[in-house]
Amino acid sequence: MRSQRFLFLWVALALPGLLIYQPATSAQTARSIPAAPDRRVTGNAAEGEGPFDRLVIRGATIIDGTGAPPQGPVDLVIENNRIREIRSVGFPHVAIREAARPAKGTKEIDATGMYVLPGFVDCHGHIGGLAQGTPAEYVYKLWLAHGVTTVRDPGSGNGIDWTLRERERSAKNQIVAPRLFVYVSPGNGWDKGPINTPEAAREYVRWAKQKGADGFKLIGGIPLYDPEIFGAFTDEAKKLNMGSTTHLAQMGVARLNILQAARLGLGSMEHWYGLPEALFSDRIIQDFPLDYNYNDEQHRFGEAGRLWKQAAAPGSKKWNEVMDELLKLGFTIDPTLTIYEASRDLMRAMNADWHARYTLPSLWKFYTPSREAHGSYWFNWTTQDEIEWKNNYRLWMAFLNEYKNRGGRVATGSDSGFIYKLYGFDYIREFELLQEAGFHPLEVIRSATFNGASLLSEQQNRKLEFGLIRPGFLADLVIVPENPLANFKVLYGTGAIRLNEQTNTPERVGGIKYTIKDGIVYDAKQLLADVEKIVETAKAGQKNTPASSSGTTAAPQKR
Repeated sequence: MRSQRFLFLWVALALPGLLIYQPATSAQTARSIPAAPDRRVTGNAAEGEGPFDRLVIRGATIIDGTGAPPQGPVDLVIENNRIREIRSVGFPHVAIREAARPAKGTKEIDATGMYVLPGFVDCHGHIGGLAQGTPAEYVYKLWLAHGVTTVRDPGSGNGIDWTLRERERSAKNQIVAPRLFVYVSPGNGWDKGPINTPEAAREYVRWAKQKGADGFKLIGGIPLYDPEIFGAFTDEAKKLNMGSTTHLAQMGVARLNILQAARLGLGSMEHWYGLPEALFSDRIIQDFPLDYNYNDEQHRFGEAGRLWKQAAAPGSKKWNEVMDELLKLGFTIDPTLTIYEASRDLMRAMNADWHARYTLPSLWKFYTPSREAHGSYWFNWTTQDEIEWKNNYRLWMAFLNEYKNRGGRVATGSDSGFIYKLYGFDYIREFELLQEAGFHPLEVIRSATFNGASLLSEQQNRKLEFGLIRPGFLADLVIVPENPLANFKVLYGTGAIRLNEQTNTPERVGGIKYTIKDGIVYDAKQLLADVEKIVETAKAGQKNTPASSSGTTAAPQKR
């Protein structure tokens, strides 16, 4: 496992320039996690019901994704995989007007007192990996159990061919999985030499388009951050209706910050790298310690937590100039606040409620401190490191909230599978962090639905078909018994803790009841039970295995 962790880090992340100079070989591409098993569609073990000729969801309160307030009670009519009708059938605390209700369906769901939202869009979701030991079925079911019906896989680390096959199987609902958008990183699957000229970049884009990729995640060092080469990628992608996003790694950001990249046609950004650099007013290069080494991940992430304070202050001339131009360019930010949260509170991330039941032991091992694995940088993480990251978040969140307030598009992504962040669960955590940043809960839901869907659709010049509850849209929906606007914690698979006033005892409430994707109704609790079984089987296989002498901690036990 340690050797697998090292390969994953070295080839894919720690030295992203290698994706340019050393394209993935066929052997590396073959190192993919197992594909998801075929969806069981008959018998007692069937996975999901439908699509139905006519599915009627009765008595719900809907949050439509536009930012409009909740409305209910309404009945929703779904035919096969499309929403056909949304009909108001009365008023709160008043008997339903039965005469106003749509005709009976072949399948009915009584959603009285429940909330229905559009399916969530995770714009930064990696489908596991060998290093983490996370099979596709495990990842997909965690996503769907938390309402995620669409995922953009940035980079497609399991190989472009593997990811494209999974996308097509999901589109045909042959597997239990969200809808997938396939973004590739330069060099992924490429065997025609280095991509170190503008023409080579254009050729790679054309090749990826022919393969069927939806877009690109541009991450690397020299020569990718040469403005001519980067611009060739984004220009050719735009011509071919392909999306583009980036993680501007520190190895190249001194040559190309996020504003410069946006001017070259980049459509969106991941995380925040390159944004503080665009806001520098009294320096050009980050204030790196003189013994800094990017391959030492405590250096990399420890100093990243000290970066925003080097940028121009909120409300300053430079701050406003950068924001004004990004807004004018129609640029989208996918911040993935959740993935770095352990940097500001390691104990919280390590002890999250869900680890004991839903985190695979191989994934837990991947998280633990190691100089050989990406995101396991807790070599000597200090109180001061956490304080610096708390202040980092404060400034980062201020930019995001103002950007949203001034009309900028902010989407939601999770980047789970690293840094103690679990698929699905920590996508919901992104909601809470956006609310902390100043977003109204309705603005958070808009970011998680309409904004993400709009980004993915617009970049490929597609008609918007998901992300809203609207007649004619795809039947991607989330049904939850509790009001998520009042408490996003009710969307977690582990629910929220509430005191039972009758018994004066704490209890768990909430959790999504149903996730509907393409008109197929999935029992979210059953999906979580399937995941728990996968974890229990993995733990049983490791029973009586001693902890590694390298200091790896055992997987968390069920509480």
